[in-house]
Amino acid sequence: MTRVTFGTGVPGDPWLLKTPSLTSEFEVWKDAETDPPALVVQVGKTRLSYQYRAIDDAYQMLKAHGDWMPLGNADEEKSTKSGTLEDWARSADNPVGGYYGLRKGYRGRFANYVSPVLEMLGIAELEHNARNNRIRAR
Repeated sequence: MTRVTFGTGVPGDPWLLKTPSLTSEFEVWKDAETDPPALVVQVGKTRLSYQYRAIDDAYQMLKAHGDWMPLGNADEEKSTKSGTLEDWARSADNPVGGYYGLRKGYRGRFANYVSPVLEMLGIAELEHNARNNRIRAR
């Protein structure tokens, strides 16, 4: 958790986080004005957004899973590996019945950007290897 800089997580004062491999920084904040409320991720000039409820839903899923889960990062147009956080975030079996991503074409990379938020909030442990990182609930 010492690998992040804290803001308040709102527009104008975002959290500054690093991807699980610690190779890239990104900003993230809650946008409560959207319907549904969004977790907004700014990576350079690219903006992604996910349903804010994904934080609690992912935590509950990881808690029920009870062990380490591979992240399985993938862009939206790429397939996901079964049993990964990325696969769960797109599954018809998750609480929202599909993608947590809100912007078509930018709905992937959930595991890459949401897992550091879970770690920063203190509700998950996240590995920080160069590749093949995993996550588990605290």
